[in-house]
This record gives sequence, C-alpha cells and structure tokens, in this order.
Amino acid sequence: MPVVVLPCLDEAAALPQVLAGLPSGYRAIVADNESTDGSADVARGLGALVVQASPRGFGAACHAGLLAADDLGLDPDDDVICFADADGSLDLRQLPRVADPVLAGAADLVLGRRRPTTRGAWPPHARVGNAVLARSIRRRTGYDVHDLGPMRACRRSQLMALGLQDRRFGYPLEMVTRASGAGWRVLEVDVDYLPRTGRSKVTGTVGGTVRAVRDMREVLRSLPR
Repeated sequence: MPVVVLPCLDEAAALPQVLAGLPSGYRAIVADNESTDGSADVARGLGALVVQASPRGFGAACHAGLLAADDLGLDPDDDVICFADADGSLDLRQLPRVADPVLAGAADLVLGRRRPTTRGAWPPHARVGNAVLARSIRRRTGYDVHDLGPMRACRRSQLMALGLQDRRFGYPLEMVTRASGAGWRVLEVDVDYLPRTGRSKVTGTVGGTVRAVRDMREVLRSLPR
C-alpha cells in the first residue's frame, strides 16, 4: 500500500482538489506545518491521516510524515512512500508514475520531472534556480537529473536508513545526494506541473526561491568532494 506524504502550510483551499486525486490503494498523510487556516481539519475530514509537524520547515514536515507512516501499519515488504506538494500544483493521479518503478524493483528512488502545463505554472526565477542546482547534482552524483521537484517515491525503510538531517528546503536535495552515496538507482520520469491554488510561499516568490536555493547550497557545501 503506497503512502504519500503531503507537507502542508495553509493549504485548506487546495486540499479537497488534491486529495480527490489520490489513486485507489494509496493512503495520504498530511504533515501540517503549523497551518492557521484549518488545513488539518479539512484533511482529516477528507480521510487523510494528519500529523502535526514542527518546527516550521519543508524538511521537518516531510520527516514527520515519514515517521507517521508507522501508524498506518505498513507491510515491510510493501513500504513504498511518496512525497508531493499539497498546493494543487501536482496531480496525485500521477503518483503511480513515480511509485510503480520502485514497486517493480526497477529503481530505488524515482523523481518526478515537472513539465509545466501552462506558462505561468513555473515562474522563471524558480526554474532557473532549479536548473542550476540540478546541474550541480549531475556533476556531483552522475545521475541524469534535471529537476529537484517534490513528487518522488522510494522505499520507506531505505529512506530511514539514509538518516536525512536537513529540516528546511534542503531536504529533497539531501535525499538525492545521500542516495548517491548509498549507491541507489535513481530514475526521473515526467509529471505535469499545474498552477498552484492560492498564494505561493516558496517558488512563486523571489524571496522563497532564494531561501530554497540557499538551503540547498548549504547541503551541497556540506558534501565531500
């Protein structure tokens, strides 16, 4: 039974649409990162497992959701865990694209390469920052990776063994770099990238993009060359 962790900060307006796309056989964990708009109640009402995540930070929410998967009684032999955003920019109906290669044993980590469906879905400043970081990852790891987007899948037990430490925006990048050190097979597949619901707190703003790039660069600087 694949599980998807949805880090969430004030996404009450987007959650009904997001969770409606959950594929049959998947469970959703909404990691509420100190929302003030009732996101947790909305998610609970829609059948998701809600876990409170603090302090505020993307990595903190991802990690809280990862730990909370224990409460779902996962079968150790079927412990695929996915991640995606809760803002409506990703269609959960496409989760099998990232989960199926892991379930089949064809990859250890599958990353969703975002393909914008409209011109406004991915602001230029965010796209440029992502491209620069992806190029650094290709150089460091040899992986043919072009996007550090949030939709991804791997085995929960293997991810726990990596011991990720970042609790901010560097979490997705640390996952890839530590996967490289552990010799994981990494695959990239295309997923649709849609205009998000409501106001963006990260990639839709220059300040948010700068913070995300800064956190990821800190992760890169901590790696041995």
